[in-house]
Amino acid sequence: MSGAMHFNSGRGPWALLIVALGVMMAGRVGHASEATAMTRDTLVFKDGDRVHGRLVEQAGGVLVFQSERFGELRVPAVDAVVIKAEQSESPVAAIPPAQPPPPKVTATAETAPAATAKAAAVVAAERADEERVTIWDRFSPSVLTSRVRNFFGPWHGRFSFSSEVVTDFAKRDNRAYEMFVKRKWTTDEVQLNARYDYNKTNALVSTDLMKLWGQWRREFSKNLFMQYRPTGEWNRASQLRGLPNDYTLLQQDLGVGYQVLTKASRRARLGVSQNRFDTWNSAVQPHHTSRDVRSVFEEAEVTLPWRMAITQRGVWYPVSGQVDGWENRIELNKKLTETLSTSLRHEIRRDNPDGSAQDYTRLKLFFGLDF
Repeated sequence: MSGAMHFNSGRGPWALLIVALGVMMAGRVGHASEATAMTRDTLVFKDGDRVHGRLVEQAGGVLVFQSERFGELRVPAVDAVVIKAEQSESPVAAIPPAQPPPPKVTATAETAPAATAKAAAVVAAERADEERVTIWDRFSPSVLTSRVRNFFGPWHGRFSFSSEVVTDFAKRDNRAYEMFVKRKWTTDEVQLNARYDYNKTNALVSTDLMKLWGQWRREFSKNLFMQYRPTGEWNRASQLRGLPNDYTLLQQDLGVGYQVLTKASRRARLGVSQNRFDTWNSAVQPHHTSRDVRSVFEEAEVTLPWRMAITQRGVWYPVSGQVDGWENRIELNKKLTETLSTSLRHEIRRDNPDGSAQDYTRLKLFFGLDF
């Protein structure tokens, strides 16, 4: 009886100790979960999907992300960005190094001003770092591309430019700017293009050309298709036989064709078109001419290794009673990243059937921002 009484009396302190430890552990777990919830990051993919968790590290172009639902994820840095909890508006590309905690300073009459000045300097430095990261994120190619993609939605394309300034026996300034957007459906494809070329030699303008063109292609089967290509060209620095020849050209091309190759990496098309040329010449004696001409065209698209591709289009205008006209354009494109690319393009046009458009041969190196 006495032993039982002694055992029961001894359980009181142990029970109290266990309860106290339980309360402490629950408080710590609650505090940790609260801190985790407040500091969780967000992984944002290009298509808008989001995953919550914590960014572990970024190394070798790969984001290591510990998600709450799917465990550890390894995502290429070009496919997603991370929004840190403390910067909910700014995607970051790397984890800033951990800063050691500031040393504890005993506030006295002599050390208080120094501590205040040091704290203010630390806050100012942190704000400067945050502003620097925010500005970089705001104008980085990936963020700019993401914003452009959100603006255009299902349309994809490229902004590109080419610039050259040369001073030797003459001073030359050559510039070109181009933009195109396109969209594909099951059987339809639409593409819109705009380009501006400007060349000046010794303060004399030799090229001032604005060109707009588009294309709509409809596939009736795996091999048969129809397409419509309107083109507008405005040249304010053209010469023909040594005389000023400013003109505006509108060409409409309606054709049908056959797809010779339909593989994913190689495509080739052949077709015939009916063209109508309308030209307004305003240089010497303003006049307007119209002409209908048939043509034969061929197109090719080839995908190469190392994220390279070749596109080519050639047109032949057989015209009775005069020299046949023809034009060709071939371009080699190389994607440097998901958002940046470069391309080398060669274009040539000879004896355009409209009778006024200027012949040319161009070789340009372009740099572009893809979206």
